[in-house]
Amino acid sequence: MGLKQLKWVYLIGLALVWGSSFILIKKGLIGLTAIQLGSLRIIFASLFLLLVGFKSLAKISKQQWKFIVLTSIFGTFTPAYLFAIAETQIDSSITAILNSLTPLNTLIIGAVVFGIQFQRRQILGVFIGLIGCLLLVFNGAMSHPEQNYYYAILVVIASLCYAINVNLIKRYLSDLNSLSITTGNFAVLLVPAIVILSFTGFHEVMYDEKVQCSILFIIILGVVGTGIANVLFFKLIQMSSPVFATSVTYLIPIIAFFWGFLDNEMLTPIQLLGAFIVLIGVYLSAKK
Repeated sequence: MGLKQLKWVYLIGLALVWGSSFILIKKGLIGLTAIQLGSLRIIFASLFLLLVGFKSLAKISKQQWKFIVLTSIFGTFTPAYLFAIAETQIDSSITAILNSLTPLNTLIIGAVVFGIQFQRRQILGVFIGLIGCLLLVFNGAMSHPEQNYYYAILVVIASLCYAINVNLIKRYLSDLNSLSITTGNFAVLLVPAIVILSFTGFHEVMYDEKVQCSILFIIILGVVGTGIANVLFFKLIQMSSPVFATSVTYLIPIIAFFWGFLDNEMLTPIQLLGAFIVLIGVYLSAKK
């Protein structure tokens, strides 16, 4: 299979996995707090990756470790907690749609921080995406007064973190294989995640039946949705471009909306329009 075809296989596979992540977070929050969920997600992914990729750590040079630490913070640590906290207040499908702002933010961060050139059409795409985002959030706040849509800001911040992450990987870690990057990220995060979890009172509730059921969802999320998916994602960044790699977020809302619909989540017609406008903006900003 050629490189051009392979990168599309990676893209679709990631969309299926990450599109399902939001409903797994929602199910995990039934028995866990957001901080417990974020910590366990990192811990399970770390244990899996250290098991399969420990030897790959030797390929990371001393100079590269500082970028491994940075990418672990922006690409995994911060978003893991922000998404979990956000979904305590807003629907999983809304979270997935807002996550599709990542390519827009990748363009902005790439241009402002990394000096990547952009076109006038891409600026238009950014503004269109922001309009769709505002329409989605404000209409959601009016239609679902029981939900606190200020928490949508956390998802936007998480997408900014992802944007910084992919630009860092493309600029500074392109010569390092994806398994080394991913394993290095989670090797850095394992101890902090365990320390944070120890302060949540998890040991007092871990044997509760509802908690154990939620843990099963987070094992799937940590191993497949975080560990394996990150290896594929970093490989995709290296074989394509940051903007192409983050365009996986075009497809994620479709998968997430399907799972949300099965779980009785419904978007209003205005929210669907907002989601469509967001994707138009993302398309314009990412198109070469």
